[in-house]
Amino acid sequence: MTNAFRPRLVIMLKEPKAGRVKSRLARDVGAVAATRFYRETMTSVAWRLGNDPRWQTLLAISPDAAIDSKSIPAGTQRIRQQSGDLGQRLQRVVEGVPPGPVVIIGTDIPGITPANIWAAFRALGSHDAVFGPASDGGYWLVGLKRRPNCPRIFESVRWSTAFALADTKANLLGLKCAEIDVKDDVDAGGDLVRLTRLAGRRILPTSRCAGLY
Repeated sequence: MTNAFRPRLVIMLKEPKAGRVKSRLARDVGAVAATRFYRETMTSVAWRLGNDPRWQTLLAISPDAAIDSKSIPAGTQRIRQQSGDLGQRLQRVVEGVPPGPVVIIGTDIPGITPANIWAAFRALGSHDAVFGPASDGGYWLVGLKRRPNCPRIFESVRWSTAFALADTKANLLGLKCAEIDVKDDVDAGGDLVRLTRLAGRRILPTSRCAGLY
């Protein structure tokens, strides 16, 4: 496989500043604790996934002015998310990176493993799109083969609702979709308590807690 068609993982992240990240979690545990969780998870996920030779990793940064921020993990290529709602920013990412399969994740799930990402890329070998569903009706991962073209799948999606996954799939009618593991991000204080054993850990436990949850 030439470098031009190398699989690419894009990690969408925000500069970890109090009041700008994990606002719902902050209502339960306070802005300082919520920001600390986000910063530690962002750092550990980027470290765990960013050096895998099976794909190239890029960090998509928001806001654009934070592209050179020292609070964002170093050593990985950075791109700007630019303006617009989540759907517009996601579409810009999938259209803007070089040719080849692309997988996109966020930084709200401390237990994402390289095996999860590789499973998504493998699914794209025989499908046009892949999703990592969440139990609330959203998704924590989305990937596109982008051949023979790149569909516009993020239009008219009701983000942060129980319809986000269904709305996105509705834009893929006639195309083949796959799903991998169900995972849930940390949105509330109870989620943080449940997953605190994984937060900030670069090397995950080898027990079941590193897989589905």
